[in-house]
Amino acid sequence: MSTDFKNAVALGSFDGLHKGHISVITCALSFKERGFIPLVLLFEKHPLLSLTGKAPAELLQTEERNRILSELGTQIKVISFDSVRNLSCRDFVKNILIDSLNAGAVCCGWNFRFGKNNSGDCEELKKICDEFGLELCISDHIDVEGQPVSSSRIRQAIVDGNIQLANAMIGRDFGYKYKVVTGNHRGHLMGAPTINQYFGENFIIPKTGVYASYTIVGGREYPSVTNIGLRPSFENEDLRSETCIIGFSGNLYGENIEVRLLEYIRGERKFANSDDLRSQIALDAEKSEEIFRKRGER
Repeated sequence: MSTDFKNAVALGSFDGLHKGHISVITCALSFKERGFIPLVLLFEKHPLLSLTGKAPAELLQTEERNRILSELGTQIKVISFDSVRNLSCRDFVKNILIDSLNAGAVCCGWNFRFGKNNSGDCEELKKICDEFGLELCISDHIDVEGQPVSSSRIRQAIVDGNIQLANAMIGRDFGYKYKVVTGNHRGHLMGAPTINQYFGENFIIPKTGVYASYTIVGGREYPSVTNIGLRPSFENEDLRSETCIIGFSGNLYGENIEVRLLEYIRGERKFANSDDLRSQIALDAEKSEEIFRKRGER
């Protein structure tokens, strides 16, 4: 088969772009040497939203996902899951991969399922690819702490506050980028200016508490301390991310700022007075700076 203008299509959920997903995409990228164009097939919405009416919490914002894929050097094709959910395995390969996407090669993970009711597995995909003369690359699972990396494991680690495990499975530091909103300026009064951010709809919420983090402003990484939760020392608060950026001064209101989490430091707790809170903030900042430094030394 001629490889002129053919695509190497990466298949999967890609809902976190974790190490397992990157392995599949790396397979697609490897075909560039032979003239294939690497292309990642994405669904407009998570398949489970169509199947069950409820999607898992998002691990990665769309803008960040697209940025990472672009930097990797892949094309992106977004389709509706509803347009393929009732296709047989063979029709999916023929109608979507070959006729629509001009695939010459297909890449997927070891546990990939496809076709109506998820009836097809990698063995079925191989048979169909052989029939149509498509090359197939199947990525083996990648283990972290003795278990295969998966989006569900990452979600559980994040809600448990085990950010170090989540980051190890993702292959980069978990984070989010949201608009900075006006707070009550209490941080300024305590000598610790902060940025307040609300999480997007259906984005995963880490375990409430205080995290060592770093914040990216103007392309520079600043060590920071992030409190996620309701801030029990104050009345009538709503859930948010509040980050004290160490060594930064400036007005970030209205800007979209990226915060990345490194390690869970402690749970939220109510302080008797502002002096106790101020002392704890200083301790949290010291610990966060140390964790940030050690990250840079790895």
